[in-house]
Amino acid sequence: MSDTPDSAVRAYIEEHRAAFLDDLAEWLRIPSVSAQPEHADDVRRSAHWLADKLKQTGFPTTEVWETAGAPAVFAEWPAAEPDAPTVLVYGHHDVQPAAREDGWHTEPFEPVIDGNRLHARGAADDKGQVFFHTLGVRAHLAATGRSTPAVHLKLLIEGEEESGSPHFRALVEERAERLAADAVIVSDTGMWSETTPTVCTGMRGLVECEIDFTGPDQDIHSGSFGGAVPNPATAAARLAAALHDEHARVAIPGFYDGIVPLTDRERELFAELPFDEQEWLRTAKSHAAQGEDGYSTLERIWARPTAEVNGMGGGYQGAGGKTIIPNSAFLKLSFRLVSGQQPAKVEQAVRDWVARQIPAGIRHSITFLGATRPCLTPLDHPALQSVSRAMGRAFEQPIRFTREGGSGPAADLQDVLDAPVLFLGISVPSDGWHAPNEKVELDLLLKGVETTAYLWGDLAATWPATPEGPASS
Repeated sequence: MSDTPDSAVRAYIEEHRAAFLDDLAEWLRIPSVSAQPEHADDVRRSAHWLADKLKQTGFPTTEVWETAGAPAVFAEWPAAEPDAPTVLVYGHHDVQPAAREDGWHTEPFEPVIDGNRLHARGAADDKGQVFFHTLGVRAHLAATGRSTPAVHLKLLIEGEEESGSPHFRALVEERAERLAADAVIVSDTGMWSETTPTVCTGMRGLVECEIDFTGPDQDIHSGSFGGAVPNPATAAARLAAALHDEHARVAIPGFYDGIVPLTDRERELFAELPFDEQEWLRTAKSHAAQGEDGYSTLERIWARPTAEVNGMGGGYQGAGGKTIIPNSAFLKLSFRLVSGQQPAKVEQAVRDWVARQIPAGIRHSITFLGATRPCLTPLDHPALQSVSRAMGRAFEQPIRFTREGGSGPAADLQDVLDAPVLFLGISVPSDGWHAPNEKVELDLLLKGVETTAYLWGDLAATWPATPEGPASS
């Protein structure tokens, strides 16, 4: 366990709190909206601002890495000990679009502190959670008297996460040698609540596809031909209805092959969380919980794979009636994957299943979009235990565990670098990611600073790089 003194860390953070928030506010004023071409220069300016600030923090290596899209930032600060573990921190410096007329109470790119809250686009997602690492490493050094971090510390802060990370995997593959790490820390996530700090242990993967159905060579009269030729809209509807069996399990053969099942301990820990299903339904704007038999709501959204109809259409869509058999129809499907599932195998299983469902006389084509792999770190992994201990010291209470139902680029880091992914975030659901009036709770932001100040020493002390264990880069 780290010997970083808690009182020294907290004193250092308090002493430098004002300057830290001033710097963060300066960064938040840069409207680095990657989805809008008119902000391309701002995204670039954001990258260079961060690279300069990391150099001021003490990182001897800071670089802006170009991609086919927006630039990423890389920084590295080696430990004095050559056998120290190597840790890569991931985050992003681009943000979602925001405008006052969207419903913001203040200008979205003019940070405002209101009590214990900092409002601005990117305050929580993700500039605030990236930036707490700068003060955290300085507090770690000041409290321990070290001149270098206790781990070989690397940062990769991408510039296109809010645009779907279209060039991220290529960047990681191209720079894999520079990015090599024993563990990856993702600071683009959150906690259960302000009073229940948690660590996320995994994210689901994603496969998406569109299926196009063609029947007659043109729309035809339903009276003259109906009941005698196949209807592509009916074929699409039947395929959608066949996705699940009577137990709400995905009915595609082979879909569940290889899944890493929930452990009894994980199910116990999920059940301990203060989950109010009725409140969750209100948040979901839904009126009943539904899903795979034998699993709780949290288990369904965190640890079980899914198949969903995202959209469907075909035939006449205007007012009134038009009695036709349409020429074409379509389905848009998405599949969330869990640890053990391989996107390529799932895609093939879907292709094979769809081909068997299509009736004679209906032609079809299926197009898959880019896939994301699932990632999961076991509860007993030593690096995950270090994150939990460091966070527990900062929050002064036990840390619980969650998973994330969504998907993200973290799996690319796990896949390419062959390193476990740990999630360290302090954001809470009320922070309003992607919404008007996004904010971050300042006391939680500083708890993130404190967590990282403890984490590097804990990792170095309890998870050293050895021939039997992780290898340093």
